[in-house]
Amino acid sequence: MLYSKLTRLPQKNAVRCHLCAHRCIIPDGKAGFCLVRKNESGKLCSLNWGKAVALAMDPIEKKPFFHFKPGTKVLSFGTPGCNFRCLNCQNWDLSQGVRESGQSVFDGNDIPPAAIAEAARRQKADGIAYTYSEPTIFFEYAYDTVQECKKMQKEKKLAKDFFHLFVSNGYFTKEMLDIVEKEKLLSAIRIDLKFTRDDKYYEITGGRFQPVLDSIRRVAALRNNSRWPVHLEVINLVIPGENDTPDDFRAVAEHLYSLSPDIPLHFSRFFPYYQMSHKPPTPIPSLLEAKKIAQDAGLHYVYVGNTDAEGAENTVCPKCNALLIERNKFSPGKNVFAKLGGEEKKNPACPECGEKIEIVL
Repeated sequence: MLYSKLTRLPQKNAVRCHLCAHRCIIPDGKAGFCLVRKNESGKLCSLNWGKAVALAMDPIEKKPFFHFKPGTKVLSFGTPGCNFRCLNCQNWDLSQGVRESGQSVFDGNDIPPAAIAEAARRQKADGIAYTYSEPTIFFEYAYDTVQECKKMQKEKKLAKDFFHLFVSNGYFTKEMLDIVEKEKLLSAIRIDLKFTRDDKYYEITGGRFQPVLDSIRRVAALRNNSRWPVHLEVINLVIPGENDTPDDFRAVAEHLYSLSPDIPLHFSRFFPYYQMSHKPPTPIPSLLEAKKIAQDAGLHYVYVGNTDAEGAENTVCPKCNALLIERNKFSPGKNVFAKLGGEEKKNPACPECGEKIEIVL
């Protein structure tokens, strides 16, 4: 348990949490919407601090990040709790653990941040991905883990370019992102843009559309930040009957294009799960249609995930269509950037036509 860094203390021992966009006002003895942030006598506590589960080594492409450090490996973990209640959640036993099973999900020994950092060193990870459940609601735990890793970097136990990633639903506040920027915590954030209609967002997730769009805009603004750039990729899970019309695909693409045509967009295939087990998987033609619509809208890097569709995960030059990185189920094959160094690595370009490619190597 840890007292939060992101809280204000109003009168009568109620607290307002400023970590996520719900901005819950929490009475004494109660928890917020996420059920893992509790008011104890006027102080906001993080109940899931140290409660890491599902530690695993993953290819970074599985997150998915296709334009950040391709071919690297990340140590991934999450904790119980979430600030959404997605009806289709594939990790519902973790994200909805408190709601489904009660306080027993917090039983067991803590895994302190120093142990996470040591696990990353021991398993020769290139970075850490805070994932599986929403990392916003275990921000203090992630923050302390980043600090432990920085100590190990100074001691040369972790590489100088060791990095940290959030795989997020985007329902975090400006205050949280300000800390990320000020203290140089994260190198990349992948955000789910689940829907572009507010009523659909609320119906299926319990959240709202505008705060997610605001987060995407704020992170997009950090992509070229000279002090601390934060890479951004966006995923849209295509659910049959919910967000799978041409207008839906076009709206997603146009929102991103208005920020930058270079933001990578992943259309991901839905599979029936949890409270949406009655729905069919997304038809492949629907996903390929989404990709074409997004490309026609002007986006340079559009992918289709969770399929075996040929070439759907490949990165190609937006100018001459040359194959740059070949992928198959998250595993990179051909990679024309693999052996670059020096300035070429800092400024990657298509070897065929010289077009600048927006990718962090």
